[in-house]
Amino acid sequence: MTAAKGFPAFAPQRAGARFATSWWGRAWLKALEDTSLDHTLLAKGRAYAKTGQLGPITLSSGRLAAMAEGEYAAVVHVAPVAAGFVEQIAAKAGHLAALLDGDLPYDLVELLPGVGDLEPECDCPDWGHPCKHAAALCYQASWLLDRDPFLLMLMRGLDKDDLIASLQRATAPTGTPVAEAYAHGIPPLPSFATAEPLDALPAPEPLEVEPAPGIDPAALRVLAADAALRARELLVSGAAAVLTEFQDRVRLAATHDLDIGSPAAVRSWRYGGAAALDTLTTTWTPPRQAVVRARRDLPGFAAVRNRWTLGGAQVRYGRDGRWYPFVDADGDWFPAGPPEPDPAAALAATQAAD
Repeated sequence: MTAAKGFPAFAPQRAGARFATSWWGRAWLKALEDTSLDHTLLAKGRAYAKTGQLGPITLSSGRLAAMAEGEYAAVVHVAPVAAGFVEQIAAKAGHLAALLDGDLPYDLVELLPGVGDLEPECDCPDWGHPCKHAAALCYQASWLLDRDPFLLMLMRGLDKDDLIASLQRATAPTGTPVAEAYAHGIPPLPSFATAEPLDALPAPEPLEVEPAPGIDPAALRVLAADAALRARELLVSGAAAVLTEFQDRVRLAATHDLDIGSPAAVRSWRYGGAAALDTLTTTWTPPRQAVVRARRDLPGFAAVRNRWTLGGAQVRYGRDGRWYPFVDADGDWFPAGPPEPDPAAALAATQAAD
Protein backbone atom coordinates (compact mmCIF):
# COMPACT_ATOMS: atom_id res chain seq x y z
CA MET A 1 0.00 0.00 0.00
CA THR A 2 1.40 3.39 -0.97
CA ALA A 3 2.11 5.97 1.71
CA ALA A 4 0.64 9.45 1.81
CA LYS A 5 2.87 12.51 1.49
CA GLY A 6 2.15 15.89 3.01
CA PHE A 7 3.30 19.31 1.83
CA PRO A 8 3.03 22.65 3.64
CA ALA A 9 0.64 25.31 2.37
CA PHE A 10 1.99 27.59 -0.33
CA ALA A 11 2.59 31.19 0.65
CA PRO A 12 0.77 33.93 -1.28
CA GLN A 13 2.22 34.32 -4.78
CA ARG A 14 2.64 37.38 -6.97
CA ALA A 15 -0.13 37.94 -9.52
CA GLY A 16 2.06 36.94 -12.50
CA ALA A 17 3.38 33.70 -11.01
CA ARG A 18 3.23 30.86 -13.55
CA PHE A 19 1.88 27.37 -13.02
CA ALA A 20 3.52 24.22 -14.42
CA THR A 21 6.83 24.95 -16.11
CA SER A 22 7.40 21.25 -16.93
CA TRP A 23 5.66 19.61 -19.88
CA TRP A 24 4.10 16.98 -17.60
CA GLY A 25 2.85 19.67 -15.24
CA ARG A 26 1.17 21.41 -18.18
CA ALA A 27 -0.35 18.07 -19.25
CA TRP A 28 -1.74 17.66 -15.72
CA LEU A 29 -3.42 21.07 -15.96
CA LYS A 30 -4.74 20.28 -19.44
CA ALA A 31 -6.49 17.22 -17.98
CA LEU A 32 -8.06 19.50 -15.39
CA GLU A 33 -9.10 22.10 -17.95
CA ASP A 34 -10.52 19.47 -20.31
CA THR A 35 -12.56 18.10 -17.39
CA SER A 36 -13.91 21.52 -16.36
CA LEU A 37 -17.48 22.47 -17.19
CA ASP A 38 -16.96 26.16 -16.41
CA HIS A 39 -13.81 28.04 -17.44
CA THR A 40 -14.88 31.04 -15.36
CA LEU A 41 -14.50 28.89 -12.25
CA LEU A 42 -11.10 27.74 -13.50
CA ALA A 43 -9.99 31.36 -13.65
CA LYS A 44 -11.21 31.83 -10.08
CA GLY A 45 -9.30 28.70 -9.09
CA ARG A 46 -6.07 30.01 -10.65
CA ALA A 47 -6.43 33.27 -8.74
CA TYR A 48 -7.36 31.49 -5.49
CA ALA A 49 -4.31 29.21 -5.77
CA LYS A 50 -2.07 32.28 -5.40
CA THR A 51 -3.79 33.72 -2.31
CA GLY A 52 -2.21 31.40 0.27
CA GLN A 53 -5.65 30.44 1.63
CA LEU A 54 -5.40 26.77 0.66
CA GLY A 55 -4.13 24.59 3.50
CA PRO A 56 -1.41 21.90 3.46
CA ILE A 57 -1.73 19.37 0.62
CA THR A 58 -1.86 15.61 1.14
CA LEU A 59 -1.10 13.25 -1.75
CA SER A 60 -1.88 9.55 -1.63
CA SER A 61 -2.82 6.74 -3.97
CA GLY A 62 -5.70 7.96 -6.14
CA ARG A 63 -6.22 11.17 -4.23
CA LEU A 64 -4.99 14.65 -3.35
CA ALA A 65 -6.67 16.82 -0.75
CA ALA A 66 -6.46 20.12 1.15
CA MET A 67 -8.60 22.25 3.43
CA ALA A 68 -9.79 25.55 1.95
CA GLU A 69 -10.62 28.62 4.00
CA GLY A 70 -10.27 26.44 7.10
CA GLU A 71 -13.62 24.67 6.61
CA TYR A 72 -14.05 23.14 3.14
CA ALA A 73 -12.42 19.82 2.19
CA ALA A 74 -11.28 19.98 -1.43
CA VAL A 75 -10.42 16.59 -2.95
CA VAL A 76 -9.39 15.44 -6.42
CA HIS A 77 -9.66 11.71 -7.17
CA VAL A 78 -7.10 10.42 -9.67
CA ALA A 79 -7.69 7.31 -11.78
CA PRO A 80 -5.18 4.47 -11.24
CA VAL A 81 -2.37 3.99 -13.70
CA ALA A 82 -3.13 1.87 -16.75
CA ALA A 83 -2.09 -1.78 -16.87
CA GLY A 84 1.42 -2.30 -18.18
CA PHE A 85 2.85 0.82 -16.52
CA VAL A 86 5.94 -0.86 -15.06
CA GLU A 87 6.63 -2.68 -18.32
CA GLN A 88 6.59 0.59 -20.28
CA ILE A 89 9.15 2.17 -17.95
CA ALA A 90 11.29 -0.98 -17.78
CA ALA A 91 11.42 -1.12 -21.60
CA LYS A 92 14.01 1.69 -21.60
CA ALA A 93 16.99 1.73 -19.28
CA GLY A 94 16.96 5.52 -19.17
CA HIS A 95 13.37 5.86 -17.96
CA LEU A 96 14.05 5.18 -14.30
CA ALA A 97 17.21 7.31 -14.35
CA ALA A 98 15.23 10.20 -15.81
CA LEU A 99 12.52 9.88 -13.17
CA LEU A 100 15.09 9.80 -10.40
CA ASP A 101 16.66 12.95 -11.91
CA GLY A 102 13.32 14.75 -11.70
CA ASP A 103 12.23 14.33 -15.32
CA LEU A 104 9.37 12.48 -17.00
CA PRO A 105 10.45 11.19 -20.45
CA TYR A 106 8.22 12.25 -23.35
CA ASP A 107 7.56 8.68 -24.45
CA LEU A 108 5.74 8.03 -21.16
CA VAL A 109 3.17 10.69 -22.04
CA GLU A 110 0.32 8.16 -22.12
CA LEU A 111 0.79 7.65 -18.38
CA LEU A 112 -0.41 11.19 -17.66
CA PRO A 113 -4.07 11.69 -16.76
CA GLY A 114 -6.49 12.40 -19.57
CA VAL A 115 -10.09 13.46 -19.80
CA GLY A 116 -12.07 11.61 -17.13
CA ASP A 117 -9.03 10.64 -15.05
CA LEU A 118 -9.49 13.55 -12.60
CA GLU A 119 -12.66 13.78 -10.52
CA PRO A 120 -12.81 16.89 -8.31
CA GLU A 121 -15.14 17.32 -5.35
CA CYS A 122 -15.55 19.79 -2.48
CA ASP A 123 -18.06 20.25 0.35
CA CYS A 124 -18.38 24.00 -0.28
CA PRO A 125 -21.77 25.30 -1.48
CA ASP A 126 -20.43 25.92 -5.03
CA TRP A 127 -21.80 23.34 -7.52
CA GLY A 128 -19.03 23.96 -10.05
CA HIS A 129 -17.14 21.05 -11.57
CA PRO A 130 -14.59 21.82 -10.31
CA CYS A 131 -15.29 24.58 -7.80
CA LYS A 132 -12.59 27.18 -7.29
CA HIS A 133 -11.17 25.29 -4.27
CA ALA A 134 -10.66 21.99 -6.12
CA ALA A 135 -9.34 23.85 -9.17
CA ALA A 136 -6.87 25.76 -6.98
CA LEU A 137 -5.73 22.45 -5.48
CA CYS A 138 -4.93 21.12 -8.96
CA TYR A 139 -3.09 24.30 -9.93
CA GLN A 140 -0.97 24.14 -6.78
CA ALA A 141 -0.33 20.42 -7.38
CA SER A 142 1.29 21.38 -10.71
CA TRP A 143 4.02 23.17 -8.74
CA LEU A 144 4.67 19.98 -6.77
CA LEU A 145 4.71 17.85 -9.92
CA ASP A 146 7.25 20.19 -11.54
CA ARG A 147 9.66 19.36 -8.74
CA ASP A 148 9.02 15.61 -8.58
CA PRO A 149 7.19 13.63 -11.31
CA PHE A 150 7.17 10.63 -8.93
CA LEU A 151 4.31 12.37 -7.13
CA LEU A 152 2.18 11.74 -10.20
CA MET A 153 3.05 8.06 -9.92
CA LEU A 154 2.04 8.15 -6.25
CA MET A 155 -1.38 9.58 -7.09
CA ARG A 156 -1.81 6.95 -9.79
CA GLY A 157 -1.13 4.05 -7.46
CA LEU A 158 2.65 3.59 -7.11
CA ASP A 159 5.20 5.27 -4.88
CA LYS A 160 8.90 5.48 -5.61
CA ASP A 161 9.93 2.43 -3.57
CA ASP A 162 7.16 0.27 -5.07
CA LEU A 163 8.12 1.34 -8.58
CA ILE A 164 11.84 0.71 -8.14
CA ALA A 165 11.18 -2.72 -6.64
CA SER A 166 8.84 -3.60 -9.51
CA LEU A 167 11.38 -2.44 -12.07
CA GLN A 168 14.09 -4.52 -10.46
CA ARG A 169 11.87 -7.57 -10.83
CA ALA A 170 10.90 -6.64 -14.40
CA THR A 171 14.50 -6.06 -15.49
CA ALA A 172 16.06 -9.14 -13.89
CA PRO A 173 18.79 -10.37 -16.24
CA THR A 174 17.76 -12.94 -18.84
CA GLY A 175 19.31 -14.40 -21.97
CA THR A 176 22.40 -16.42 -22.87
CA PRO A 177 25.36 -16.38 -20.45
CA VAL A 178 28.42 -14.58 -21.85
CA ALA A 179 30.64 -17.68 -21.63
CA GLU A 180 28.14 -19.69 -23.66
CA ALA A 181 27.85 -16.98 -26.30
CA TYR A 182 31.62 -16.72 -26.73
CA ALA A 183 31.90 -20.49 -27.03
CA HIS A 184 30.26 -20.18 -30.45
CA GLY A 185 33.21 -18.12 -31.70
CA ILE A 186 33.32 -14.56 -33.02
CA PRO A 187 32.84 -14.06 -36.77
CA PRO A 188 35.52 -11.97 -38.49
CA LEU A 189 34.68 -8.29 -38.88
CA PRO A 190 34.73 -6.81 -42.41
CA SER A 191 37.69 -4.60 -43.31
CA PHE A 192 37.49 -1.41 -45.34
CA ALA A 193 40.19 0.18 -47.44
CA THR A 194 40.04 3.57 -49.11
CA ALA A 195 42.61 5.82 -50.72
CA GLU A 196 41.02 9.01 -49.32
CA PRO A 197 40.18 10.17 -45.80
CA LEU A 198 36.92 8.74 -44.55
CA ASP A 199 35.53 12.17 -43.71
CA ALA A 200 35.94 13.11 -47.40
CA LEU A 201 33.61 10.33 -48.50
CA PRO A 202 30.63 11.74 -50.44
CA ALA A 203 27.13 11.45 -49.07
CA PRO A 204 25.46 8.24 -50.25
CA GLU A 205 23.38 8.37 -53.41
CA PRO A 206 19.61 7.74 -53.16
CA LEU A 207 18.86 4.05 -53.42
CA GLU A 208 16.30 2.45 -55.73
CA VAL A 209 14.38 -0.16 -53.81
CA GLU A 210 11.74 -2.65 -54.82
CA PRO A 211 9.38 -3.14 -51.88
CA ALA A 212 7.39 -6.26 -51.30
CA PRO A 213 3.60 -6.08 -51.61
CA GLY A 214 2.04 -4.14 -48.74
CA ILE A 215 5.22 -2.13 -48.01
CA ASP A 216 5.12 1.67 -48.50
CA PRO A 217 7.82 2.46 -51.13
CA ALA A 218 8.35 6.00 -49.82
CA ALA A 219 8.89 4.76 -46.26
CA LEU A 220 11.30 2.10 -47.47
CA ARG A 221 13.31 4.68 -49.44
CA VAL A 222 13.61 6.86 -46.34
CA LEU A 223 14.78 3.93 -44.22
CA ALA A 224 17.30 2.83 -46.84
CA ALA A 225 18.70 6.34 -47.22
CA ASP A 226 18.86 6.73 -43.45
CA ALA A 227 20.71 3.44 -43.06
CA ALA A 228 23.28 4.64 -45.60
CA LEU A 229 23.74 7.93 -43.73
CA ARG A 230 24.22 6.14 -40.42
CA ALA A 231 26.72 3.75 -42.03
CA ARG A 232 28.72 6.73 -43.33
CA GLU A 233 28.64 8.28 -39.84
CA LEU A 234 29.99 5.03 -38.40
CA LEU A 235 32.80 4.87 -40.97
CA VAL A 236 33.83 8.49 -40.43
CA SER A 237 33.62 8.69 -36.64
CA GLY A 238 34.23 5.07 -35.69
CA ALA A 239 31.12 5.18 -33.49
CA ALA A 240 27.44 5.84 -33.82
CA ALA A 241 25.31 7.54 -31.21
CA VAL A 242 23.08 5.23 -29.20
CA LEU A 243 19.62 6.80 -29.28
CA THR A 244 16.37 6.06 -27.52
CA GLU A 245 13.32 5.28 -29.62
CA PHE A 246 12.03 8.82 -29.05
CA GLN A 247 15.37 10.42 -30.04
CA ASP A 248 15.61 8.31 -33.17
CA ARG A 249 12.06 9.19 -34.20
CA VAL A 250 12.86 12.89 -33.85
CA ARG A 251 16.16 12.43 -35.71
CA LEU A 252 14.38 10.76 -38.62
CA ALA A 253 11.81 13.56 -38.80
CA ALA A 254 14.49 16.26 -38.68
CA THR A 255 16.84 14.59 -41.16
CA HIS A 256 14.28 13.56 -43.78
CA ASP A 257 11.62 16.29 -43.39
CA LEU A 258 9.00 13.86 -42.14
CA ASP A 259 5.75 15.15 -40.70
CA ILE A 260 6.03 13.19 -37.44
CA GLY A 261 6.80 14.27 -33.91
CA SER A 262 6.39 17.67 -32.33
CA PRO A 263 7.67 20.71 -34.27
CA ALA A 264 9.59 21.88 -31.19
CA ALA A 265 11.41 18.56 -30.89
CA VAL A 266 12.28 18.50 -34.61
CA ARG A 267 13.52 22.09 -34.51
CA SER A 268 15.63 21.31 -31.44
CA TRP A 269 17.28 18.38 -33.21
CA ARG A 270 18.12 20.53 -36.22
CA TYR A 271 19.71 23.13 -33.97
CA GLY A 272 21.79 20.79 -31.83
CA GLY A 273 20.98 17.09 -32.13
CA ALA A 274 20.48 14.92 -29.06
CA ALA A 275 21.91 17.56 -26.68
CA ALA A 276 19.40 20.16 -27.86
CA LEU A 277 16.54 17.66 -27.62
CA ASP A 278 17.56 16.81 -24.07
CA THR A 279 17.52 20.52 -23.20
CA LEU A 280 13.99 20.81 -24.62
CA THR A 281 12.56 17.83 -22.73
CA THR A 282 14.38 17.70 -19.38
CA THR A 283 15.18 19.90 -16.42
CA TRP A 284 18.20 19.41 -14.18
CA THR A 285 20.26 21.27 -11.61
CA PRO A 286 23.24 23.00 -13.28
CA PRO A 287 26.63 23.52 -11.59
CA ARG A 288 27.15 26.58 -9.41
CA GLN A 289 29.39 28.39 -11.90
CA ALA A 290 26.65 28.25 -14.54
CA VAL A 291 24.12 29.67 -12.05
CA VAL A 292 26.47 32.53 -11.12
CA ARG A 293 27.06 33.34 -14.77
CA ALA A 294 23.34 33.35 -15.55
CA ARG A 295 22.61 35.68 -12.63
CA ARG A 296 25.20 38.09 -14.00
CA ASP A 297 24.17 37.94 -17.66
CA LEU A 298 20.40 37.50 -17.22
CA PRO A 299 19.41 40.08 -14.59
CA GLY A 300 15.75 40.01 -13.64
CA PHE A 301 15.16 36.49 -14.97
CA ALA A 302 13.32 33.97 -12.78
CA ALA A 303 15.34 30.77 -12.37
CA VAL A 304 13.93 27.23 -12.13
CA ARG A 305 16.74 24.66 -12.17
CA ASN A 306 18.48 25.07 -15.59
CA ARG A 307 15.88 27.49 -17.01
CA TRP A 308 15.87 31.30 -16.77
CA THR A 309 12.66 33.06 -17.81
CA LEU A 310 11.57 36.66 -18.30
CA GLY A 311 8.30 37.35 -20.09
CA GLY A 312 8.27 35.52 -23.40
CA ALA A 313 12.01 34.74 -23.40
CA GLN A 314 13.74 31.77 -21.82
CA VAL A 315 17.37 30.64 -21.76
CA ARG A 316 18.25 27.07 -20.81
CA TYR A 317 21.61 25.66 -19.79
CA GLY A 318 22.29 22.31 -21.48
CA ARG A 319 24.18 19.35 -20.11
CA ASP A 320 26.69 19.97 -22.91
CA GLY A 321 27.67 23.30 -21.31
CA ARG A 322 25.95 25.46 -23.93
CA TRP A 323 23.04 27.92 -23.62
CA TYR A 324 19.83 27.36 -25.59
CA PRO A 325 17.37 30.16 -26.50
CA PHE A 326 13.58 29.62 -26.34
CA VAL A 327 10.56 31.84 -26.94
CA ASP A 328 6.98 31.53 -25.71
CA ALA A 329 4.71 30.27 -28.51
CA ASP A 330 1.08 30.14 -27.36
CA GLY A 331 1.98 28.87 -23.91
CA ASP A 332 4.70 26.41 -25.00
CA TRP A 333 8.43 27.06 -25.20
CA PHE A 334 9.84 26.82 -28.73
CA PRO A 335 13.55 26.70 -29.73
CA ALA A 336 14.63 30.11 -31.03
CA GLY A 337 18.07 29.27 -32.42
CA PRO A 338 21.19 27.14 -32.08
CA PRO A 339 23.03 26.90 -28.75
CA GLU A 340 25.44 29.65 -27.77
CA PRO A 341 28.60 29.59 -25.63
CA ASP A 342 27.22 32.21 -23.21
CA PRO A 343 23.76 33.18 -21.88
CA ALA A 344 23.85 36.74 -23.22
CA ALA A 345 24.25 35.49 -26.80
CA ALA A 346 21.38 33.05 -26.29
CA LEU A 347 19.21 35.89 -24.98
CA ALA A 348 20.01 37.92 -28.10
CA ALA A 349 18.73 35.01 -30.20
CA THR A 350 15.36 35.16 -28.39
CA GLN A 351 15.09 38.86 -29.19
CA ALA A 352 15.98 38.25 -32.85
CA ALA A 353 13.25 35.60 -33.00
CA ASP A 354 10.65 38.23 -32.05
